[in-house]
Amino acid sequence: QVQLVESGGGLVQAGGSLRLSCAASGRTFSGYAMAWFRQAPGKEREFVGGINWSGGNSPYADSVLGRFTISRDNAKNTVYLQMNNLKPEDTAVYYCAASARLHYSANYYARDYDYWGQGTQVTVSS
Repeated sequence: QVQLVESGGGLVQAGGSLRLSCAASGRTFSGYAMAWFRQAPGKEREFVGGINWSGGNSPYADSVLGRFTISRDNAKNTVYLQMNNLKPEDTAVYYCAASARLHYSANYYARDYDYWGQGTQVTVSS
């Protein structure tokens, strides 16, 4: 089992920045691909970005490409989502996810992720 706890969400004005953190505990974190998803009210959960076990292969959703950056520190069992130039449409609950089956590449499919955090709210005001 892997437990994931997100932090760093909050209220920010458009154009601002936030950094989300996801702390993992339990089984070996370093071998897992990780991803961030988000879900806005009334919408389906969507992929934001992912990162493979070594910190490479970082796919991003088109909507956040160039503004968001994922990184990880395996020594700290933590993955980060740096969000810059935030827009009101980025408002959502952000979830961290870990896959025991993906190692060398993260992907877009929620079904491929085995462990999920409880989510952290990000609200961007205009």
